[in-house]
Amino acid sequence: MRMKRSKDDTGLLPFPRMNWGGRRKGAGRKPKGDKAGVSHRSRAALASRFPVHVTTRLVRGLPSLRSQGVYAVLLAAFAKGCEGNGFRLVHYSVQGNHLHMIVEANDRSCLSRGMQGLLVRIARALNRLWRRVGKVFADRYHDHILRTPR
Repeated sequence: MRMKRSKDDTGLLPFPRMNWGGRRKGAGRKPKGDKAGVSHRSRAALASRFPVHVTTRLVRGLPSLRSQGVYAVLLAAFAKGCEGNGFRLVHYSVQGNHLHMIVEANDRSCLSRGMQGLLVRIARALNRLWRRVGKVFADRYHDHILRTPR
């Protein structure tokens, strides 16, 4: 037996107005560890004529990046992921627990995709070398647009 519906019955349930959601003080993901990570504010616009200094830090407790075997794995990852679709790795510096890179990108989207691909390639190679699974990089990458030669 079917029930007849009136024209004004849309089938929506009335939800009470709650004071939840939206932008408010104290909302959002809290920083983990001793230091807060890279801010989640939107990044600055990027012009293709400016190189970008990018820094990314490893999760605490992982082996040093400066050891012989690790450095070879990083070189292979840099060689395979250094160029593609408007992204180019120009220079790098490998430190004990973080990486510095100078990259060039056509725009913010190319930088984002290029860094994502490169960091995934590096993380997978390092996890394979260390025979582990899990997070390799502690947080998002930090970038600084180099607007002057200095």
